[in-house]
Amino acid sequence: MALIVQKYGGTSVGDIERIKGVAARVAGYCQQGHQVVVVVSAMSGETNRLVALGQEMADGDPDAREMDVLTASGEQVSIALLCLALHNLSIRARSFLGDQVALHTDDTHGKARIKRIDTNHLEQALTDGCVPVVAGFQGVGSDGAITTLGRGGSDTSAVALAAALKADECEICTDVDGVYTADPRLVESARRLDHITFEEMLELASLGSKVLHPRSVEFAGRYDVPLRVMSTFVEGPGTLITIESENMEQPLVSGIAHARDEAKLTVSGVPDIPGIASKILGPIGRANIEVDMIVQNTGADGLTDFTFTVKRQDYHQAQSLLKPIAEEIGAREVSGDNEIAKVSIVGVGMRSHAGVATRTFDCLASENINIQMISTSEIKISVVVAEKYMELAVRALHSEFDLNNEELPQ
Repeated sequence: MALIVQKYGGTSVGDIERIKGVAARVAGYCQQGHQVVVVVSAMSGETNRLVALGQEMADGDPDAREMDVLTASGEQVSIALLCLALHNLSIRARSFLGDQVALHTDDTHGKARIKRIDTNHLEQALTDGCVPVVAGFQGVGSDGAITTLGRGGSDTSAVALAAALKADECEICTDVDGVYTADPRLVESARRLDHITFEEMLELASLGSKVLHPRSVEFAGRYDVPLRVMSTFVEGPGTLITIESENMEQPLVSGIAHARDEAKLTVSGVPDIPGIASKILGPIGRANIEVDMIVQNTGADGLTDFTFTVKRQDYHQAQSLLKPIAEEIGAREVSGDNEIAKVSIVGVGMRSHAGVATRTFDCLASENINIQMISTSEIKISVVVAEKYMELAVRALHSEFDLNNEELPQ
């Protein structure tokens, strides 16, 4: 018998029939003798609907505390319906809101961080033979107010509960049957991975893979929670995400990620003096605009060029912020491009193999794809290319590193 935490996303509980399907799935685990704690999201589209209502009511500037009260209500509906469905199958179940668990957070509404979890109520429910059904995405602040965890909140709730309860496994049940070597919508030969390391999954999630939110992967890795991504609708083992195995030769490249929502900005003719990067990026950071890749060219005649990337949605705001900065520091001009994409290869095997970068660059050159920016770490290489070449780049690299084979190359 194992203790398993399962999380079901919005598509998995999108309507009454799907909720009944989740109940049947949970009942199957119970009948096998497992103890199950279930974490659910709001029904598909519900959170967006609630956010839109709040925005409309407040003329686009709603109070963060009240928005948490509003958006947290979606999960309350889901947990009640799932408990009722489990009761119909003669499975004892009890619903828990974030403050009933209690999942304590800081007081940052809309993107709260988990501080601690009291497991007494959940453990008592399990001892009583009940399936605890917990509202994901939400917690309680120091003043007793409802807080929400932001993007990927339900995944993070599930992983945190699994860590607190010392569960044998945390299963993220979704509309895909695992983690693939590339997006199957772009690469028909993409394969589902049986396993992947926390480190690789964190890189893939951060670089554009939509299967898991990076925050939940980081949490699982920190507390060594075995994490499995699997389908709610199709039977199968999914993909297990664990620590790196010391007795296993890791593949050179495990997967390829891509991100379309990229834009780059260049400040040309910048004085090549200490502190110039801070002068340029300081106002960008204070505007809560996330900067990703940064390149500063070697100075010539006392001047240099400074290029960085942001999310495409932040492109125009960042460009507006840069113009007065450029005038202040005496830069020549500000230019940009919001039709770029980032393509990345990830694999822990890259640590012990030379020549991966050369193969990557040669592969893209053979397809006449120009590389605009490069960023590397110990286990990943990311390149910025024109968006129109993104799909070609992903397919070419997938083939170059032979990721369509059942046995990955060493």
